[in-house]
Amino acid sequence: MTEPFNTTQPPFDRLSESQQQQLADALDVAYYRHGEILIDAGSRCDHLYIMIKGSVEETSKEATHAHYTSDDLFDVRAQLEPDCRHRYTALEDTLCYLLPKPLFLEFYHGNPLFAAYFDTDLARRRQLIESAQHQQNLAEFILTKIDDSNIQPCLLLPRSCSLRAATEQLQQHRMDAALVEAGDEHPYGIITRTNLLHAVMLDNFPPEAAIDHVATAPVICVNKGDYLFNAMLAMTRHKVKRVSVHDGDQLAGMLDLTQVLSLFSTHSHVLTLRIARARSIDELALAASSQQRLVETLFNNGIHTRFVMELIATVNEQIIDKAFRLVVPYDLQSHCCLIVMGSEGRGEQILKTDQDNGLIVEDGFDWPTLPAVMATLTHTLSQLGYPPCPGKVMVNNPKWVKPQSAWRHALTDITTTGNEQAMMDLAILTDSHAIAGNLTLFTPLKQQLHRQMTDNALLLATFTRPALHFSVPLSLFGNLKAGKDGLDIKQGGIFPVVHGCRALALEANIQDTNTFTRIEQLAARKVLEPTTASNLSEALKLFIKLRLRQQLDLPAGGLQQHLNLNRLSRTDRDLLRHSLHIVKKFKEWLGYHYQIRD
Repeated sequence: MTEPFNTTQPPFDRLSESQQQQLADALDVAYYRHGEILIDAGSRCDHLYIMIKGSVEETSKEATHAHYTSDDLFDVRAQLEPDCRHRYTALEDTLCYLLPKPLFLEFYHGNPLFAAYFDTDLARRRQLIESAQHQQNLAEFILTKIDDSNIQPCLLLPRSCSLRAATEQLQQHRMDAALVEAGDEHPYGIITRTNLLHAVMLDNFPPEAAIDHVATAPVICVNKGDYLFNAMLAMTRHKVKRVSVHDGDQLAGMLDLTQVLSLFSTHSHVLTLRIARARSIDELALAASSQQRLVETLFNNGIHTRFVMELIATVNEQIIDKAFRLVVPYDLQSHCCLIVMGSEGRGEQILKTDQDNGLIVEDGFDWPTLPAVMATLTHTLSQLGYPPCPGKVMVNNPKWVKPQSAWRHALTDITTTGNEQAMMDLAILTDSHAIAGNLTLFTPLKQQLHRQMTDNALLLATFTRPALHFSVPLSLFGNLKAGKDGLDIKQGGIFPVVHGCRALALEANIQDTNTFTRIEQLAARKVLEPTTASNLSEALKLFIKLRLRQQLDLPAGGLQQHLNLNRLSRTDRDLLRHSLHIVKKFKEWLGYHYQIRD
């Protein structure tokens, strides 16, 4: 006797309660002996088959297409067409649920979330599925209190301070607003850059006029230890963008609306504040250590993967830039440019992985202590959680530290050599992104790289070849294929998309390094069909999301690249299989586009 049908399994979990009851009432159970044909090619298919146990093979005259086992569904296409295209044969004694075709079509046309499960457009399918998984957890924000981690330091100016002096102070401290000190009969006031601009340009105040004449008072006040949620309510109620924070009778600092809204949505601002305030490597390391908790918070609250990537890329930039400024002497920083490469350069690093960086030094600049300073920077980044690169693509390796002219010669050599090592170096440099120091030193090198590659068809074909090297982890019958360590999603899914789009971007002279942006621009320039571009983007997001979900649970963190298929839901397995088929077609197209035949 079969157990009651499990309506919590996708896609049936997307049905309403009444639809699930209709389903349970309509289902029948059928038994098929080994070798028996369940559906023949060219015949009508009156049911959707839902496997309970056994094994079924889908074949045509030309090929074997798939194998089906427990919980699999077939033939969905035959529910939407008059006849079945392929034959389905039991490979062993098999038991199936039968869902009548009219009821399936009623669900399909009447429930968009149910229909989305079967959509061949991956972007639309994921969008509708994720809308059914709406998650919004405000508890963390509501219970977060105003404390030193989120209070912004504020500038306190005397009432007699001139407009000119106030502007200079704001510029020097990189602030948008300052409080004006209170007097015996005066509460605290506030001035902003906008106040100062209007005072001089619109109200014709002389630059030497006192800020007392233009300050706004009183300033709404909240107390240290109060809830951030109450601070946001106070700003909303009084229609202000900033409040002062008091600790008893003492002024503790300021909160602004942009900061509170950032905390409200992601809690990212606390981390960025700590990075900005760090005055030593130890303080910076303490701030950087909370980055994974931020990723977990964002991910567990259902924040979209691409948004998480963009946010964490910004945080990584801030951490590395701060480390550079703490390690490299101030008077030397304008004579060099730190570049990051790999996933960091593409802005696609979520959890910390190994370092990939280099340094461009201004031509003719004498820097005797350069090797020692770069060794210290590499060690510092290791302290901050970025392990050394196994391939030694780091600033403590002289190969990746050169004057600008030497970099130019290196680029020329790489693009004319064409051997395996040169192609690897080219791939690394193509994703370079300037992050600290004198960023203008990097621009001519980027332009030269694209100029030398854009019309070089033979080199582009050689460069693209590695994208076709690793096989897509699908079996002969189109099912997911995993090794003893799991399914290698980096080699089989992520790398072909990233490297293929990297090559196409070089050919099209697209200088953005982010893969998603490259895909969008390739579609805009009609290099990729809109549907192909959309599906590639969605596939890559899925690969990164599934990998991140398992990385967060494992001690290897960002170094873990294999997926344990047993930990994936059926929905995720189906989406993964669909996405890998998209990658397979993309690789075939790349081979045709670049005439790579072997």
